[in-house]
Amino acid sequence: MSVLLWILFLFALIYGGILLHIFLTQRRRVYLPSRKMRTIPAYFGLRFETARFQASDGVTLHGWFVPHDFAERVVLFCHGNRGNISEYMETLVMFQEMKVAVFAFDYRGYGLSEGCPDEEGTYRDVEAAWAYLTGRRGLDPSDIVVMGRSLGAAIASHLAARHAPRALILESTFTSLHAIAAEHHPHLPVSMLARYRYPVLENVARAACPVLVIHSREDEVIPFAHAERLYEAARGEKALLPILGNHYQGYLASGRLYREGLGDFLRHH
Repeated sequence: MSVLLWILFLFALIYGGILLHIFLTQRRRVYLPSRKMRTIPAYFGLRFETARFQASDGVTLHGWFVPHDFAERVVLFCHGNRGNISEYMETLVMFQEMKVAVFAFDYRGYGLSEGCPDEEGTYRDVEAAWAYLTGRRGLDPSDIVVMGRSLGAAIASHLAARHAPRALILESTFTSLHAIAAEHHPHLPVSMLARYRYPVLENVARAACPVLVIHSREDEVIPFAHAERLYEAARGEKALLPILGNHYQGYLASGRLYREGLGDFLRHH
């Protein structure tokens, strides 16, 4: 075998090994859970109730219901792919200041929830959270606003496409996990490797409720163009709120811009 063929063979072997490694480690790349609960709402002056509920496959999940005496709406909050609900206290406090109740829960494998995360599992988890609010707490679907941040928005969109919430809020998310992966790795056969889809664009097009898309033009992880495509796909009443800051801190860096935009949408709906 010529030297050139040996080089090509070696390159193919290395490239194939890289593809195999990426395929086998996708779960660790998509989901970055933490079991450590850093704090609880009470330390921030918030009343809360601990919720234990089960997904359809029997996995026990954990969440916090933070009420407000004058709340007309409840936000079902789906957090991002990192950490757990104990790392979203600023968001819980913000909703309290807006006089909005909120139910934040952890997907399987996160925080105090059992199991190990995957795409189908996260869909089961958000369905279980919806059932907890509409069943055990007796809330009318028209009183529930479904909101997700980053990967959580993909999970929230799945729910909104199949139920009838008051509204859907998508913050800092992608049109699909496949699409953003292809943008970050243009030289890899993403369509062959992808085990997870999270087709947000398809879900938004199916959702019958009002939609708010929140995204920073400075987002270094998910380009603003994804937000524009999601906004265009929404078929009913909709709004696009450009904010400031990076992917992880935009809701904090934007300050008043974020709070007023989100607050106006919640009051309107």
